[in-house]
Amino acid sequence: MGYSADEFDVIVVGAGVMGSSTAYQLAKRGQKTLLLEQFDFLHHRGSSHGESRTIRATYPEDYYHDMVNESYQMWEQAQSEIGFRVYFKARHVDMGPADAKSLLAVISTCQRKSMPHQVLDRQQVTEKFSGRIDIPEGWIGVSCEHGGVIKPTKAVSMFQMLALKHGAFLWDNMEVNGVTRDGVKGGVIVSTSNGDKFWGKKCVVTAGSWMRKLVKKVSGVELPIQPLETNVCYWRIKEGHEAKYAIESDFPTFASYGKPYMYGTPSLEYPGLIKVAVHGGYPCDPDKRTWGPGVIPSSLKQWIEETFRGSVDSSGPAATQLCVYSMTPDEDFVLDFLGGEFGKDVVIGGGFSGHGFKMAPVIGRILADLVLTGKAEGIELKHFRIARFKEHPGGNVKDFEDQVGLLTSAL
Repeated sequence: MGYSADEFDVIVVGAGVMGSSTAYQLAKRGQKTLLLEQFDFLHHRGSSHGESRTIRATYPEDYYHDMVNESYQMWEQAQSEIGFRVYFKARHVDMGPADAKSLLAVISTCQRKSMPHQVLDRQQVTEKFSGRIDIPEGWIGVSCEHGGVIKPTKAVSMFQMLALKHGAFLWDNMEVNGVTRDGVKGGVIVSTSNGDKFWGKKCVVTAGSWMRKLVKKVSGVELPIQPLETNVCYWRIKEGHEAKYAIESDFPTFASYGKPYMYGTPSLEYPGLIKVAVHGGYPCDPDKRTWGPGVIPSSLKQWIEETFRGSVDSSGPAATQLCVYSMTPDEDFVLDFLGGEFGKDVVIGGGFSGHGFKMAPVIGRILADLVLTGKAEGIELKHFRIARFKEHPGGNVKDFEDQVGLLTSAL
């Protein structure tokens, strides 16, 4: 095809789960693909590491439903191709005040999308989960069979291995510090801090917490994506109760639509520990993080004590892990063309706001579609355009505002 070693159909910048999934999609379609990562592959400085992520189909925003549904199928396909599991099935339960607008929106989405679900009162929740979950009077639960746990570091490795299998080039410790137009033959030139330069017909940028910095540097566009450092907490299940909260015992993934919003997974990665954390975090510079332990809100401890009926030690987490969110004001993604001098030759994917990991397979498919054909098959992208922030600084306007996401607002 006349390529030199440093010329590619598509260059993907950022090898977290989104970039790795995109590289896999591109390589599978026969594109000569280069995946660049500024640190070591599978590093722990961003958002694509750790031992578990929740996958659920219940969303207040109905435009995520089809994306999650497609992702379920694509997780199955990818792990079938690689030969090992990264997706572990479980049920899912959402819980919250019966008048919570966001939880009512979840129920509405389930109804509109014909997704099997059960709306349960307090007594029914107790019966459904054999006394392992208790909710306050005046709360309801929404139970759905479509839940599960994704193993994140393993999943990123899977997409990278599949991309490599299909002929992609994967290079780490290559910090991208420039993307410019090639005024002679078209396409883009991607430069790295160590002096390397690569030419590509097209480019996809999935830089995670570094998205705002990199996009501003190469284009002047200011994306409202705020990195947040967050604590992922594991709590010790009291002796004699360990098996009840394990994924093998049909314990569900879960989310609480109280204040603050909390989420968790059954015991899986660490025997005898259950993951329960608050959605959100503290603003940070991804290059100057404190790596501190953070603050565990008393509301989280109280929720654990009451919800699990004293079966989980709520005095403090047995272990914590740090992670980073890339938060947009509306907590919706950014999937769009960078525009300006780049036109449709540079596509960006970012702002996944602590809930995007589950949709990595479909995000990779969408970004590959956009960069190759200029449109995303079967997906309405109006909610993910950059222009929404020009029309309204807060992004997409939503009619449910009772959910408090940011930990900083909860303390």
